[in-house]
Amino acid sequence: METQEFMKTETFQLERFATPTGRMVLISDQQGRVHALDWEDHDERMQRLLARYYRNVTLSLRDASKESSTKRALLAYFDGQLEAIADVKVATSGTAFQNQVWIALRRIPCGQTLSYGALAKKIGRPAAVRAVGLANGANPIAIVVPCHRVIGANASLTGYGGGLERKRWLLDHEATAASRT
Repeated sequence: METQEFMKTETFQLERFATPTGRMVLISDQQGRVHALDWEDHDERMQRLLARYYRNVTLSLRDASKESSTKRALLAYFDGQLEAIADVKVATSGTAFQNQVWIALRRIPCGQTLSYGALAKKIGRPAAVRAVGLANGANPIAIVVPCHRVIGANASLTGYGGGLERKRWLLDHEATAASRT
């Protein structure tokens, strides 16, 4: 008797929309939880991350039939309502350590930054600075899981999956909007 392995199929909703930083791609599940969010010109990176986190799952991406609350929250964020993304639900599929880092990222207030070392200390792993950087780089959910708020120890802008120009724009946008409140 031959054993056959069946891969589970997950169907996600796909939305593409314009932002001041370029067109974005939003992938969410039926419950509205975000699984991936990135810029269209980084689609290959996003696909690679999805393949890594869902290696035992067949993904089916379907165009969303209606605009999601997450898309509306992101558009409000880009319009200066930074708190609009605070309650967006995410479904991260990383390792336990990555998820710990990503949860800590969501606790960095809008308009503020933190160094990799400070973030490592916040999660109780002060020697794991490099691992925090790797977890940051493996984050599949831009903006909502705000890895753009992490900077170098000398306050320099360091790598960002969406590109340093976008990181700079996001940090300036948040600082400007936060100063108005």
